[in-house]
Amino acid sequence: MDLTGRRAAGAGLRAALEDALREAVQDGRLAPGTRLPSSRALGEDLGIARNTVVEAYGQLTAEGWLDSRQGSGTTVARRAVPEPPQGRRPAAPAALKRPTARYDLMSGRPDLSLFPRTAWLAAARRALATAPHEALDYGSPLGRIELRQALTHYLARVRGVRTDPDHLLICTGVTQGLGLLCAALRERGARTLAVEEYGLPPQHAIARAAGLGTTPVPLDADGALVDRLDSRAGAVLLTPAHQYPTGAALSADRRAQAVRWAREQDRYVIEDDYDGEFRYDRQPLGAMQALDPERVVYAGTTAKSLAPGLRLAWLALPDALVEPVARLKALADTMSPVLDQLTLAELITSGTYDRHVRRCRLHYRRRRDHLVAALAEHAPRVRVTGIAAGLHAVLQLPPGSTPEPELLARAQQAGLSLGGLGRHRATDGPAADEAPPALVIGYATPPEHAFPGAVRALCELLRRA
Repeated sequence: MDLTGRRAAGAGLRAALEDALREAVQDGRLAPGTRLPSSRALGEDLGIARNTVVEAYGQLTAEGWLDSRQGSGTTVARRAVPEPPQGRRPAAPAALKRPTARYDLMSGRPDLSLFPRTAWLAAARRALATAPHEALDYGSPLGRIELRQALTHYLARVRGVRTDPDHLLICTGVTQGLGLLCAALRERGARTLAVEEYGLPPQHAIARAAGLGTTPVPLDADGALVDRLDSRAGAVLLTPAHQYPTGAALSADRRAQAVRWAREQDRYVIEDDYDGEFRYDRQPLGAMQALDPERVVYAGTTAKSLAPGLRLAWLALPDALVEPVARLKALADTMSPVLDQLTLAELITSGTYDRHVRRCRLHYRRRRDHLVAALAEHAPRVRVTGIAAGLHAVLQLPPGSTPEPELLARAQQAGLSLGGLGRHRATDGPAADEAPPALVIGYATPPEHAFPGAVRALCELLRRA
């Protein structure tokens, strides 16, 4: 608080302090229940006598603005604080709002109740206790060496990725990683990013924000038709292990074909391995990056295995992209948070991360089986696809079903948050309107107690559709 101006206006020191505190409570800067500094501490901070603060606190307590109890200190009274005028609180952008419903079956998130809180806390303590002092200083934009070393071994063992710590970059989610890559490609002269016909709309927006246009690559049961790749594209973004959202796995021939295109055209493949740990009915597919580490950028994340709120992801970069992407990372935020990096490194090297992933894999497989069995019983005409891996399923409705927009509106009225396949399409047009209705169901999202109810509500919706 700056009391100089108030005193210059003629108020005494005690009155100036009272007015400043009263206004802070009125306009919400001091929320109800906020604990105020002791009279001695506040007096020292403001350079005024302690008695002046005691008298001001006493007056405001008498007026009902503050509560003062022996042994408990002084807090802001829990009284009604007038709401600021409507115009002072702009509405949050639509992109930042999440749907609220009784049951959330939106795709893209794990069951957050599975986050290993106890193991994370123990790993954080061990990591912090053993970290050198310099770990807490500004460091390499590539990220902490402990995590890059741990990931090098983990990714080679689990996903077959061929890289080393000097070619790994830790980023704040794949969102940031893709943005950095698009910006680096733009610097190198790229103007277009090829994307799968169906994908994640925010990723398309990221490419456009970086100055790249997007051009769709058609899909079929074997993944992207890479023979349709435009030579003008600077790179192609693929989800080869488990196409999002259709669930197709890119065939071996097409993987080789995509790498050959990148070599011959001097281009890059960006491999988004967003849920690589979760495979159920087939052998795990190794990372496409192993076919040519100098032409394929590998992107991985903890968003599905741990929690999206950690904002921990990584890029395995070709040699030519390490410097430009690291430079852009340094400009963006200098480096990703250190303590979380050290904690994840400890989880991986101790084997705790592997055990956690195995537990999650069993949990999600049981959920998937529950969903498939319920649909077979209550909505047998619905075709379920994309369920051999991942945390979501695509429900293809039979001809003559309720149109997708109307079905989503009905779901909202029934307390269900669902996603339609149409919103994942990279381009609009007549083909999108003519496509049969389909839903993308995230069966990992609801907490355990809510999952059976969510499935029942979904089956009832589909039965009526």
